[in-house]
Amino acid sequence: MSNKHLDPAGVKVAIFGLGFVGLPLALSYALRGCSVTGVDVDSHLVEQLNSGITHHLEKYQETPIQQILKEQLSSGKFRATTDSAEALANCSFFVMTVGIPVVNNEHDFSHIESCSRTIASGLKKGDLVLVRSTLVPGMTRNFVRPILEESGLKAGEDFYLAYSSERIAEGKAFDEFENMPTLVSGFNDASREKARQLMGIVTKAELHLASSIEAVESAKVMENISRDVNIAMVNEFARFCEGIEIDIFEVIKLANTHKRVKLLMPGPGVGGYCIPNALHYLTPKADELGVPLKLLRTARKINEDVPAFVVSMVTKHLPVAPRDAKVAVLGLAMKDYSSDDRLSPALEVIKLLEMSGIKVAAFDPAVPTEHSFKVNSLEEAVQDANAILVLAKQNGIGYSNYRLFKSLMSQAGAPVIVDTKNLYNRTEVEEQGFIFNSI
Repeated sequence: MSNKHLDPAGVKVAIFGLGFVGLPLALSYALRGCSVTGVDVDSHLVEQLNSGITHHLEKYQETPIQQILKEQLSSGKFRATTDSAEALANCSFFVMTVGIPVVNNEHDFSHIESCSRTIASGLKKGDLVLVRSTLVPGMTRNFVRPILEESGLKAGEDFYLAYSSERIAEGKAFDEFENMPTLVSGFNDASREKARQLMGIVTKAELHLASSIEAVESAKVMENISRDVNIAMVNEFARFCEGIEIDIFEVIKLANTHKRVKLLMPGPGVGGYCIPNALHYLTPKADELGVPLKLLRTARKINEDVPAFVVSMVTKHLPVAPRDAKVAVLGLAMKDYSSDDRLSPALEVIKLLEMSGIKVAAFDPAVPTEHSFKVNSLEEAVQDANAILVLAKQNGIGYSNYRLFKSLMSQAGAPVIVDTKNLYNRTEVEEQGFIFNSI
């Protein structure tokens, strides 16, 4: 295997999709000296990025992504565009980061298909197409490749085709692109080697070369599903602990003193784009093969049911009837310290609260998405509320501002705090005069 490295100064790379993966990846290449063109179909997003505006909560070595974006725009190493033809003409390395939405358990392959056709329209001999999206195993070879070959060029002969799974956690993207061990596969050995060289510009950690694209596609899906299953297990444990009136967070802390045990933490559900969708990337091939995946399907159902359990924790302690109640929700993001509320369990919890007749006022200063129930301050959220429900940790929320809570919350019975994130000490909360419950 060649150990050849690419000179970043001579690398022109186009990143297709400028979301939570694509933007920090594009800026990671720009930081190393590559010339990077970010391509996205959202003209408003492109306009914002070229103005130095992003709502992502990322940083690299303590430098916020907003500053990195502005610096790379000024240096000319990065720019965003909707003009894919220009990007295709000027670059020879193309990275796909667009996703596959799952709606009602049905896949929407249109983004992957559209991106593949766009790249095919300008594909040139010697170009590398590197797919970094999470796919149904087999899709790179059997779905993406045929579309790319509509260009008249052949994968492995005229152009390089490779797959490398994305493994970052939002909020740690720059660090994990650099330091997370990374899997690399290719349509043939030459494609894999070309991808290794491109990945090696950013990744300092070990690059694990796989025997096939399908092995890496499958590994990525299984990584995500394993977390879904482990979270489902601790959510079941949480129900048990509530039944015998002990603290699940204490139990987990005790269990994790065992050197071979590492339980995750329960919460209000499983959110974000990756984990809730992971099973649905595996089931099409599993159904084709006749593999039932009983455990995995059960775990997904357990996690889907958690928001309803959280609502029951709130309603059973309300001092007034649900139709007369107001609940202040603190945190809307799909996970702690995130600006992303895609598939956030908080949204499902709020939907169920509103369906029960409860008025909801939610505060999360980091999430830019507009919602009818969202308010602009902690004061607005807790004003006349009967209960506070914590669904995500976030900077800029005064979770323990008991004086404010007491002055603004409803006086119709003892106010309630329901904690799904292990933020509070029960004794302290109860001494302040609140009814307390935790997941």
